[in-house]
Amino acid sequence: MTPTRKLMLGAVLATACIASQAQTVQTTGTTVVVPANGELSVPNDQARVTLQVEEQDKDKTVAASRVNQKMKQGIDTLKRQDPQATLKSYGYYTYAIYAEPQPVTPQQPRQPAKARPIVGWRVGQYLEMTTQNLAALPRTVASAQSLLSLNGLQFGLSPAATKKMDAALFDATYKNLEERIGFIATSMHRSPSDAVLDTVDFEGSGNYAPMPAAAPMAKAMMRSDMAQEAASVAEPSFEPGESTVNMRLVGRVRFK
Repeated sequence: MTPTRKLMLGAVLATACIASQAQTVQTTGTTVVVPANGELSVPNDQARVTLQVEEQDKDKTVAASRVNQKMKQGIDTLKRQDPQATLKSYGYYTYAIYAEPQPVTPQQPRQPAKARPIVGWRVGQYLEMTTQNLAALPRTVASAQSLLSLNGLQFGLSPAATKKMDAALFDATYKNLEERIGFIATSMHRSPSDAVLDTVDFEGSGNYAPMPAAAPMAKAMMRSDMAQEAASVAEPSFEPGESTVNMRLVGRVRFK
């Protein structure tokens, strides 16, 4: 055998030896930490509407009376339009309006500061309406906008929808864990049946892996200025959209 052939034969034998050692790496008793995620998107079925009334007048009692009257009329209107809605009034405020400071010219000597007189009062109050009657929401809001200003609108999930979605989210997250365990077992040249699930840590509270930032709940917000609404307001257009929620778990798997 020539030296060249001996060298080639040695290289082949060395390669075969390395491959044999790689195939005999033992995975018995190996523990693997497996993160999993579940995500669901569901249509929003609840709306939270924020309405506001604000009045200004030189007489504080006059401004407060107009606010109280409009708020009562607005509440009565909303109750007629949507009897199942939940209403909550909050944030009653009264602020003084002060006169503008007198302009100072270079020719005038500096005068000591004087308290500015009160020239009026700003009085207002907020009202929050929570409803699941999304089909009638545009008509309901429009009926109140002749008295109250639309200050905010947020769509989301009702408690019943959230509870129902939680069950499906747990199921989707656990199925993702099972799929990943199967992928890992195949990569290790092991059967998925050899994997023993030792720990299941929902939300990753065991700090086995870094936690991602929580996805914010999907929301649709609307703002309006505080100008007085017209006597008759056309119905607004709303799109409830959907909410996307996710769940994270970490499983610790031991291979037999």
